[in-house]
Amino acid sequence: MTRAHQHTSHHGEGGHHPDHGPDVHHAHGDAGQAEILDLDAEVLAEHIASITAWLPLKSEPHQIVDLGCGTGAGTFALLERFPDAHVTAVDTSAGHLRLLREKACARGVEGRVRTVQADLDRDHWPDLGRPDLVWASASMHHMADPDRALAHVRELLAPRGLFAVVELAGFPRFLPADAPENRPGLEERAHAATDSFHAEHVPHRGADWGPMLTAAGFTVEDERTIPVNIESGRSEAIGRYAHGSLQRIRGVAAPALSREDLAALDELLDSDSPNSLLHREDLAVRTERTVWAACRA
Repeated sequence: MTRAHQHTSHHGEGGHHPDHGPDVHHAHGDAGQAEILDLDAEVLAEHIASITAWLPLKSEPHQIVDLGCGTGAGTFALLERFPDAHVTAVDTSAGHLRLLREKACARGVEGRVRTVQADLDRDHWPDLGRPDLVWASASMHHMADPDRALAHVRELLAPRGLFAVVELAGFPRFLPADAPENRPGLEERAHAATDSFHAEHVPHRGADWGPMLTAAGFTVEDERTIPVNIESGRSEAIGRYAHGSLQRIRGVAAPALSREDLAALDELLDSDSPNSLLHREDLAVRTERTVWAACRA
C-alpha cells in the first residue's frame, strides 16, 4: 500500500510494516513497495502465523476482511490458518491487488479471495459483507480519522465477530548497535532523522489502540506484545529486506544526516561494496508487534 497521511491510499501488512513495510515507502511507488511487502511476508511468515494461531476466536471464521492487505501477507496467512474461510482483501493500490490475485491463482485459492479497491478514508465504505473476522495489520495508523474507521469496522463486523488490530512498535532494526564499524549507531541516527516526517504524516503510529477501541464501542478481549528477533541465518531474504528498507529510509533521512553518516549509509547500500548490507552476516530483524483482539461491546 502506498502510505501517505494525506490519505490518498492505505496499505497494511506488511508491513511492516509491514506485517509490514516502512512508513516512508509512499515516496517510492507501488513497485518498490510491493517488493518490500513481499520480503516482509517472507521474513516474518512464521511470526504472522503465530499471531493468526493466537487469535481468541469464539468460532472458526468463514468470512474475513483484510483491511489494507498490501500484497497479501495477512490474506494468505489467514487462508492457511482457516481452510474453510473466504477473505475479502481491501487496499487502495490496484497494483498490489493485482499481485495478490496472481498469488492467489498460483496457490490455487483464487476462489477463496475477493479483492476490493477502496480508499478507507472516505465517509462511505464499499459493501464488505458481514465478516466474522476483520484483520488490520499495519494499516489503522494510516487512517486520516481512526475513530471514523473504527466505527465503520464496528458496523460491518458480525455480532460475535473479532477485530484484530496488529501494529509494529516501530520500524525494524537490522544492524548491531556497534555497526557499521566506521560509524557505530548509524541506523538509529537514520531513524531519528525521519522522526519529524513520521510525526507529520503518520501521527498515529505507535498509538495505544486499546482505549481507542473501547471508545469506539469495542471490548478488548486480549492484547499481546510479541518480540521479533530473527537472525540472518534463519532467512536468506534478510539482507535484501534490510537493503530495500534502508534504501527507502535514506530518501527521507538524507537531508538530516551528516556527510559522514550519509557516506557510510551509501556504502552499506552499495551492492558492489564488500561492506554492503547484502554481504553482511550479522544482520537480524528486531522489533515488536502488538495485537489487540476486540469484539463489539
